[in-house]
Amino acid sequence: MDPAPIKETIPFDVLDRVDIRVGTIARVEDLPHSKKLVRLIVDLGNERRRILAGIKGERADPTELEGRQALFVVNLEPRPMAGEVSEGMLFDLGYADGITPGLAVPETAMPDGTRAG
Repeated sequence: MDPAPIKETIPFDVLDRVDIRVGTIARVEDLPHSKKLVRLIVDLGNERRRILAGIKGERADPTELEGRQALFVVNLEPRPMAGEVSEGMLFDLGYADGITPGLAVPETAMPDGTRAG
């Protein structure tokens, strides 16, 4: 499979406005009324957030992610999804390319809340 084309060039300040941080997935909770979404309770160091992620069909047991660190976009507007509000976005790899997604994770353990970039 060839990689997708690179998106159009953007000004650096646009990227600088995106706040991506390390967080630890403290809990994964099923949303029984959704076929795709689970609720992640994410520790960002100074707060915990509820982040909804469409990973239900990607893993036999999404709770295996509990205790794992990953990258999260934390400055998106809260977004209503499946009757709940998501307070960020899991930053994963592969979904947009139609391959089984994987978490974007730090190489070594980092303090929760550490910024990417």
